[in-house]
Amino acid sequence: MKVVKLVATALVTLGMASPAMAQQSMQAPPQQGDQVDQLNELLDLDEGQQQEIRGLLDDAQQRLQPKEQEAQALQTALGDHIDPNFDETAIRQDATRLGELTGELAAETTLLQARVEAVFTEEQRNQLEEVMAQQQQQMNQMQEQMQQQQAPPAQ
Repeated sequence: MKVVKLVATALVTLGMASPAMAQQSMQAPPQQGDQVDQLNELLDLDEGQQQEIRGLLDDAQQRLQPKEQEAQALQTALGDHIDPNFDETAIRQDATRLGELTGELAAETTLLQARVEAVFTEEQRNQLEEVMAQQQQQMNQMQEQMQQQQAPPAQ
C-alpha cells in the first residue's frame, strides 16, 4: 500500500516531479491553492494543516524550480549536441549533470510527499488510502477494457 500512499501524495506535487514536466510547470505553475483545496475536499483538513501544506509547497517550489529550469536547459543543450561534429565530452558532461539533477528532483519530491503525509492524521491517511485504492481499481478496470477492445477478435 506504500505505492498507494505515494500516488496519493503525488496530488500535491503534480507538475514538480520530473525534468520532463519542468517546461509545463514553468509555463503554468501548479496552483498550490488548487492542490490544497483538492486535499481538503478529500480529507477535510483543518486550517492549520492547510497552512502547513501551503508552506511545504512554497518551500518545495523554491527549491525545485531552479533545478527544473537547469534540467530543461540541459535537455535542450543535449538536443543541440546532435550534430555530425558532436563533442562527446560535452554530451557526457551535460548528461551527467542532468542525471544528478534528476536524482535531486526525485529526492526533493519524495521528501515533499513524506512531509505532506506527516501533516495528515492517521484517519486522513486511511481515508486517502481508500480513495486511492478505489481510483487504482478503476484505472485497472479501464486498462483491461482497453486491452479487450484492442484484442483481435477470436476466430
